[in-house]
Amino acid sequence: MTITARERVLVALAHEQPDVTPWQIDLTIDARERVATYLDDPDWVAGVGNHLAGCEDGFFEEIRPDYWQDQFGIIWNRTIDKDIGNVDEILLKEPDLAGYRFPEPDLARNAANLERLIARYPDRFRHAGVGFSMFERAWTLRGMENLLTDMILHPAFVDELLDRILEYNLQVIDHMLDYDLDCIRFGDDWGQQNGLIMGPRLWRRFIKPRMAIMYARVKDAGLAVMQHSCGAIQELFPDLVDIGLDIFNTFQPEVMDVQAIKREYGRHLTFYGGISTQQVLPRVGPTELKAHIREMIAEIGAEGGFIVAPTHAIPRDVPPENILAFVETVQGQ
Repeated sequence: MTITARERVLVALAHEQPDVTPWQIDLTIDARERVATYLDDPDWVAGVGNHLAGCEDGFFEEIRPDYWQDQFGIIWNRTIDKDIGNVDEILLKEPDLAGYRFPEPDLARNAANLERLIARYPDRFRHAGVGFSMFERAWTLRGMENLLTDMILHPAFVDELLDRILEYNLQVIDHMLDYDLDCIRFGDDWGQQNGLIMGPRLWRRFIKPRMAIMYARVKDAGLAVMQHSCGAIQELFPDLVDIGLDIFNTFQPEVMDVQAIKREYGRHLTFYGGISTQQVLPRVGPTELKAHIREMIAEIGAEGGFIVAPTHAIPRDVPPENILAFVETVQGQ
């Protein structure tokens, strides 16, 4: 009997050994187009065999060439980074919400995306995402430096801002939970190369209680919780396990000892990522890359709990030969 991609992920999430380790290879626009040119095949991604499929709340609309506005009114400059971009101008110039109107979730747009996802990917592990789910949404509105300062000088404002973000998110989550999904994915970068951006005390003061509320809403509906955060956030794993996390992404070997982390938390968490977009994918040849991926699958994928993937969408500096070597390796398990 053939096992579907969805079933394979569910086995891995149960911390049991699947027939092969599930994989997910996401790419930036530039990397995807480079491989399409290299192969002379614009539809090459369809053959990768990815195991996950998802969609996210919200939207971006191009308001002028390379400048995109999201549903919160933030304008993103994509003249260099075509996938996300940089905040063009902060909207909350003072620690005060007066004059700013929070958006209502566009549930009709979300419904159309969710229905399309379910119809198109019946055999994949399906997730719906809440991107910029707390800290990132706050700092994109207020500015990174300002928000970090506000956590010390204006904590009541930070509480008000985060509570309004939470209110918006819960409306989105409740709507998503009406659909046939496996998981809700939260995106919120908390880390940098050497630790947490705001430190553990402020994370536990401002971020953890609100993430716990959102996680509980998902868990009570019987779905898995996935958290994306770049950076060295491993000191938070006990907190995240405590509030119900199931899947952690990005699992970066350059900022954490992935073997030690798997030994310590592998009973509780499934790790999604593991193949470095900083130190491995752009820097080694295809033969060495294949050996590295096979080693990671053997070590981290043992007894399940692993979705092998790049630690972020593969960037433009990764050679097409390496991307294709990645695909060949995971498909050849």
